[in-house]
Amino acid sequence: EVQLVESGGGLVQAGGSLRLSCAASGVTTDDYAIGWFRQAPGKEREGVSCMSNSDASTWYADSVKGRFTISSDNAKKTVYLQMNSLKPEDTAVYYCAASTYGNRWCITYEYDDWGQGTQVTVSS
Repeated sequence: EVQLVESGGGLVQAGGSLRLSCAASGVTTDDYAIGWFRQAPGKEREGVSCMSNSDASTWYADSVKGRFTISSDNAKKTVYLQMNSLKPEDTAVYYCAASTYGNRWCITYEYDDWGQGTQVTVSS
């Protein structure tokens, strides 16, 4: 059973930074992808950034390019999302998810396993 545990959310002022962590366990294949998604109140869940474990390729939503960076520490089985220059519109619950499709495209329905989410609030 795949388990994903997010941490690192919180309240930050606009322009500030946060780093989210996703500790993964129970992944039994090397061909998987880990993604970060977010859902703001009244909005659909959207892909933020995803990484393929097989070749470390990455994808970013246009809204976060240049500000967010996804990375992984395979030894710790942890994926990070470094978020810089945060904006009030980044406020959302952020979820970590795992996909056995293995690609970097952040397609929501390809992700079967989800963490509980962590709240990120950016004040103006």
